[in-house]
Formats: sequence, C-alpha cells, structure tokens
Amino acid sequence: MRVRLLAVGTKMPDWVSRGVEEYRKRLPRDFTLEVEEIAPGQRGKNADVTRAMALEGERIRARLRGSEHLVALEVGGKAWSTEQLAREADAWRLEGRDVVLLVGGPDGLEPSLSSSADQRWSLSPLTLPHPLVRILLAEQLYRAWTLLVGHPYHR
Repeated sequence: MRVRLLAVGTKMPDWVSRGVEEYRKRLPRDFTLEVEEIAPGQRGKNADVTRAMALEGERIRARLRGSEHLVALEVGGKAWSTEQLAREADAWRLEGRDVVLLVGGPDGLEPSLSSSADQRWSLSPLTLPHPLVRILLAEQLYRAWTLLVGHPYHR
C-alpha cells in the first residue's frame, strides 16, 4: 500500500525533513509513505483567503489520481487512537487502493475537497503547526504498521 501525504506548505525546516525521513525509511516497501508539498495560495494583508484556499484545492486536485482513498485531516474529523489508526490502515490495505492524506493550508482544506474525502480524521483538538503534523503523521503510520505486524515498537 502506498500512502501519499499531500500537504499545503513548502520549504519546511531541515528538522522536519529529517524527522519524516526517519520514519519513512523504517516502513517496508509494501507500506510506503510519500510526501508531496503543495504551494500555498497567496496570503497577506488584504488577501482573499477564499481564493487562496480555492487555489490550494485546485493544486491538490491536480495531484489526485482518481482511484485513491482520500482522508482529509481536519480538526472537525474523527479522532482515532493509534490502535484505531492501525485498524483503519489494515482496512485501507485490504481495500486495495492507495491512500492520500490531505493537509490544508493555514485556513484548512478547501471545503469541497473536505466534503469529497472518504474519511475525515482529526489528529487532535489542538491546533498543531503544519511542520509538526508531517512528523506526527509519519511516526503514527510507522507505529500503526508495527501494530499490524506485531513489532515491539508500540509497547
């Protein structure tokens, strides 16, 4: 199974890339994680936030392949424990489709993208910085995989 993280935001600090890569390299070839950065829409003084979100949505849609299982990461989504994430990952694997995790920009995902997702997942009710979300996702996917294969990492 291939998991792609489509995340709005570019030019992450080195510590983010190193953190994500640490968990990516631990995953086996049949459970991979790829991170694709999406350029954010223009923001700033007097910026049209709705237009910025729409542009981000267009950029994300351009990367979708049509048959993937879409999971929107949103504060209003369903919270999963690590064990629930492992069960979801197992179901994704059995479904036979690749998975795309969608992370919006500073104002969230464009609404129609969110509503078209197969699932909506909340990492936390806290507001998390986008760089940290990438590392957290990579670690939790690795942890879910270890649960599925009985690896002792999760203890």
